[in-house]
Amino acid sequence: MLFGSTFVPVKHAVATAGPVPFLAVRFLAGALMLWPFARRRPARPGEVAAALRCGVPLLAGYLLQTWGLRYTTASVSAFLTYLLVVLVPVITAVTGRRLPSRPVAAGVAVCTVGLYLLTGHRFSIGLGEALTLGCALAFAVNIIAIDREVAVHDPVRLAAGQLAVVGAGCLVPGFFAGGYRLSAGVVGAALYTALGASAIAFGLQVWGQRRVGPTRTSLLLMVEPVTAALIGWAFGDRLGPAGWAGAALILAGIAVAEVPAALDRTVNTGEACG
Repeated sequence: MLFGSTFVPVKHAVATAGPVPFLAVRFLAGALMLWPFARRRPARPGEVAAALRCGVPLLAGYLLQTWGLRYTTASVSAFLTYLLVVLVPVITAVTGRRLPSRPVAAGVAVCTVGLYLLTGHRFSIGLGEALTLGCALAFAVNIIAIDREVAVHDPVRLAAGQLAVVGAGCLVPGFFAGGYRLSAGVVGAALYTALGASAIAFGLQVWGQRRVGPTRTSLLLMVEPVTAALIGWAFGDRLGPAGWAGAALILAGIAVAEVPAALDRTVNTGEACG
């Protein structure tokens, strides 16, 4: 929900500022906001490498998404980005030999149909679409990398580390892609997204992935486009019948995937207590 809440402020910010310097300010500020909490946690060997393994695909994803938006629409970009819901279980199945359960597979299918209805667009593969497909792949790799690293490293330190990698990766290119003469409104949007989406949301995601797998994480992240659509509607955008149907299907897909697992945990807990 926090990720989705950034849609309106970011949309207005990048209309007047370069996307790359905006990302640099956002992610470096987010890392600084998390650092006071991260520094209280014990450091472990290899956490810098772990932050790079998580942060580099996240950096690639945001840069590819930004470049892709120059050549395609925001709606097509949203649909292609959230093909990560399909890519995560495919990559996991290929690399980790962990096939998703039937409820999760069904939830992925329902969410994908729902997101297509939510965006309400057909698309063809051009330069923008190809770049955004690369973005979806990079975000999927990031989710899988977090799943591997969070079992070993502190989630708060890992979240701060990957944010620092993204910010540092955008810092120098930002001087050549619009510069850092940002208006007060753009700085405000950067600070809001740094706190809400970068520091808190990424921190919650990394912490939560200690308890749920990468496929279920990607499904839960489908709340983002629904939240973005609802906030956009509140600011004047209209979803239409197909859009509302798509939002409902996304929530239904999450329920299809999550309810059986929740019931299993409840039953197992009850048996353990008994």
